[in-house]
Amino acid sequence: MFIIRSEIFSQFPEIVFGMSTRQPNSKIPFDNNMSVTVGDDALNVSANRKNFFTTLGITEEHISFPMQEHTDVVRITTHPERYPHCDALVTDKKNLFLAVSVADCTPIMLFDPTRQIVAGIHAGWRGTSKRIVTNTLQLMRQQWNVLPEHVIAFIGPSAGICCYEVGEEVAQLFPSECTRTAKHGKYLLDVKKANLLELLANGVQESHIEVHPDCTIHNRQYHSFRRDGKQSGRMLAVIGMRE
Repeated sequence: MFIIRSEIFSQFPEIVFGMSTRQPNSKIPFDNNMSVTVGDDALNVSANRKNFFTTLGITEEHISFPMQEHTDVVRITTHPERYPHCDALVTDKKNLFLAVSVADCTPIMLFDPTRQIVAGIHAGWRGTSKRIVTNTLQLMRQQWNVLPEHVIAFIGPSAGICCYEVGEEVAQLFPSECTRTAKHGKYLLDVKKANLLELLANGVQESHIEVHPDCTIHNRQYHSFRRDGKQSGRMLAVIGMRE
């Protein structure tokens, strides 16, 4: 299984991080799909998840999932559970891993090595426009006195400005440097850049941020709802700390 890794997190031996992918060049719609809500066979999903988690050296029994409703809501997790009505989770617990499900939306993973805090964020255009990254950093500071200059961030593969077409009503929610004019009154949107700017505005150091270059729409190595619609599976991005 090909897994997206992070160079910036690799310097911290306590961090477990990985993001699943669709198998390269596969013509099977749900190949390596991680979601039970897209019409894939549940046994296939279970096998895919087990393979992915085993490769990371963890088990599903130690994972918390935000249920992801395109909100700006962030919650603290202290034990493995599915958390409704939120799109980001934060924890200081070791051996508790946070999983974000994506298929064009942006997975953003945060780590404060000083306070030993991790966060997993699901940021589509709605969550990004509502400043879910700011909400997450604020909760980390309120709860554990996390300073933004200590935070390490990974912005994962997601829909890129090369392919992600939106209407004017969406484009106007973002800074002009995150959009580009397209045809027929449409715009191209750079959600990754919008979240990068949000991190920087909150005081996260640019040298502490890694942005993965891949566009999930353009690259068939990834599941993409925008490209494949109902034939799209989902990927998981996971972060956590070992003891």
